[in-house]
Amino acid sequence: MTESRLRTLRDYIRWAVSRFHAEGLYFGHGTDNAWDEARQLVLGALHLPWEMSDSYLDCRLEDDERYDLSVLLHRRIQERIPTAYLLGEAWFCGLLFMVDERVLVPRSPIAELIDARFAPWLPHEPARILDLCTGSGCIGIACAYAFPNAEVALADLSFDALEVAWQNIERHDLEDRVYTVQGDGFTGLPGQRFDLIVSNPPYVDAEDFADMPAEYHHEPEMGLACGSDGLDLVRRMLAEAADHLTDTGTLIVEVGNSQVHVEALYPEVDFTWLEFERGGHGVFLLSAKQCQEHQSLFQSRL
Repeated sequence: MTESRLRTLRDYIRWAVSRFHAEGLYFGHGTDNAWDEARQLVLGALHLPWEMSDSYLDCRLEDDERYDLSVLLHRRIQERIPTAYLLGEAWFCGLLFMVDERVLVPRSPIAELIDARFAPWLPHEPARILDLCTGSGCIGIACAYAFPNAEVALADLSFDALEVAWQNIERHDLEDRVYTVQGDGFTGLPGQRFDLIVSNPPYVDAEDFADMPAEYHHEPEMGLACGSDGLDLVRRMLAEAADHLTDTGTLIVEVGNSQVHVEALYPEVDFTWLEFERGGHGVFLLSAKQCQEHQSLFQSRL
């Protein structure tokens, strides 16, 4: 299984880059090119830090390390498994999260908003935050770091996803103020209100889902696809958001390519579409006041 002439870290990274290009792999789960993907997989598999000096790349590997690494590289190429699943972990907002095929691989542009503590969009520091459709819990847990006095709820329909989210709560020692809630949309949160609701829900429309590269089909379909226009859940969220925001609360939702469907469905609504320096698109913001003003409209288009 091992490649007989490969000995050093540099050898394996170079070989992986060549093979990734030759095999036409897709990069969209934390990297966007073959070099970064290869470096992430090789260094991650050997429990080495991404930022280590390149002088270490000429270190020779032990035979067992070479074998284990070769197995992972071949699985990445032949089975198209995302690197995060092969390693069992992924980075988000500079934090390490446990991930597996029960949850999506963290990659939301909302990370940039969290790093900036949502400036200049929040009227005040939130006391209660909801991460709706939490998956691994990465968005909500990162928010807990950004706002160390906030209570954070991680809500999801999937019991499997919430098991992963809870493991990440424990991993980051946040059990005292971060908790999980099971339910479909807001159903597990009757009467609860939040200063900030942030969500990366399933939003992929039927056409985009059918065209997705093989790597995405290792992820749970219920975390990606959501009806012909991708908005089955988003429509419900918008119809109910006013009932779960404080008077000065803020709703932030990622819809990706389904932005076009949102704008077509609600032309009367003045969504704030956020811009990102590090890439990404299709994230809107509404104030609690806007959610209240348009609630009847949102409910009429369910």
